[in-house]
Amino acid sequence: MSARESIEVELKFDVDAGQPAPPLASLVPDGRVGDPHRYELVATYLDTPTHDLAARKITLRRRTGGTDAGWHLKRPAAGTGARRELAVSFDDVPPDGSIPPEIRAAILAIVRNRPLIPVAEITNERTVTVLYDAEGASVAEFCSDRVLSHAHQSHVTKEWAEWEFELTGGDAKLLKPAARLLRGSGARSASSISKLARAIGTEPHVHAPNKLPKRPTGLDLVLYSLATHRDSLIEWDPAVRVNAYDAVHQMRVTARKLRSVLTSFPDVLDPDVTGTLGAELSALGEVLGEARDCEVQLEINAGLLERESDPPADLRAALIDDQLARQERALKSVRFALSTQRYLKLLDDLDDLIANPRPGPDAERSAEKVALAGIEHARKRIRKAERRLDDFEPWTDEWVEQVHRIRKRAKAVRYTADAAKPLRLKDAVKAAAKAAAIQTHLGDFNDTAVNREKLAQIATKPGLSPHALFVLGRLDAREELRGREAVQAYLDAR
Repeated sequence: MSARESIEVELKFDVDAGQPAPPLASLVPDGRVGDPHRYELVATYLDTPTHDLAARKITLRRRTGGTDAGWHLKRPAAGTGARRELAVSFDDVPPDGSIPPEIRAAILAIVRNRPLIPVAEITNERTVTVLYDAEGASVAEFCSDRVLSHAHQSHVTKEWAEWEFELTGGDAKLLKPAARLLRGSGARSASSISKLARAIGTEPHVHAPNKLPKRPTGLDLVLYSLATHRDSLIEWDPAVRVNAYDAVHQMRVTARKLRSVLTSFPDVLDPDVTGTLGAELSALGEVLGEARDCEVQLEINAGLLERESDPPADLRAALIDDQLARQERALKSVRFALSTQRYLKLLDDLDDLIANPRPGPDAERSAEKVALAGIEHARKRIRKAERRLDDFEPWTDEWVEQVHRIRKRAKAVRYTADAAKPLRLKDAVKAAAKAAAIQTHLGDFNDTAVNREKLAQIATKPGLSPHALFVLGRLDAREELRGREAVQAYLDAR
């Protein structure tokens, strides 16, 4: 299968039926405007019975006609008017004509086990006019649409006209003059974000508190935090499946933050529920952790080799090629985990906890008191760990293990304080900043410790040349020094 992803940047307007197209030549004074071409587009839109895709401003359609017939998945993207489109042509769909696996994987975290059914049929008589620059390259398309829709659940039929102006290679600066031109030619702001939203007549929303009340309780704060991180987890899911940059890292952090909310405020929700959920989030974090460790080690190893004028080929293979193979195995495990019923149940359980919480004894306490108590508890644990550090001889195994314990507890302080961000508490901001500094220093030390273990394992591999072993020893010495400097930076800041 061959899926194509692109960023769609467009303007959308309502117009009266039969409104003449505007004079587009002024938008490309050094270029030209192509001849209009007419198409009949017939699209079937699919969603769950409860419109879970529409609730997240996502559309899935199977469309015939035009120059890009096939399956299209459109999702919000960063930037005003921007959407990410994943397209699979009919030449690349499964033999039975079903939803392509690339598209199904991209929405699995949202639809899960719920069926995808036709929710609307939309026929569009589209007239497309292409704008070209002075070199003859396409910079934008103007589309004049006559739309007829039929919503399956409500059996409502609608007709309307709209204009779209989409960049195809031109500068975003073209959008402002295009908007002025279209509005001056009779266009009005679009009444819906998409044709589907207008067809079904409603724009459902994900069940989640989108802001805190004026005087939030502990339960308000916890549910708000859980919903925020739940949404983030779902947003990173499709990026992780295709190994997008930093996606594994961000999804792992999000899983940890979700678990931290449950453990940092243990009396806000029923522990019988949060305990099981916390364990599942921990398991997810472990799977993601293996892939993330590979990313970190690859980055470190590449940096170490860059400092060598002529690194031996067999050492480069051991540090980079072998690590890439390990990373691919780890990513395969991640993709498998994200396709299991266990993972889908975790998402369902998160949804259920947010929609139908089982309050604990601190649920009605003020959010400020709950947050400060959680932060103070986490700070006490790190202070205790730091006092214990002085009981061990520096750089003994016990001392190093205690350093790692401090790092983990600093992370707990940071995540607990981060959950209180919406409250804008000064103590929370200070605690988060101090914990972040500790986490940075000791995180660097942890990276060097893990990498030195890997270097030691590589040194035992048969077949490495004497030159490779010599360079490997030098790399290990550099990592040892970097680790000691990181720990010293932490000790100096205590």
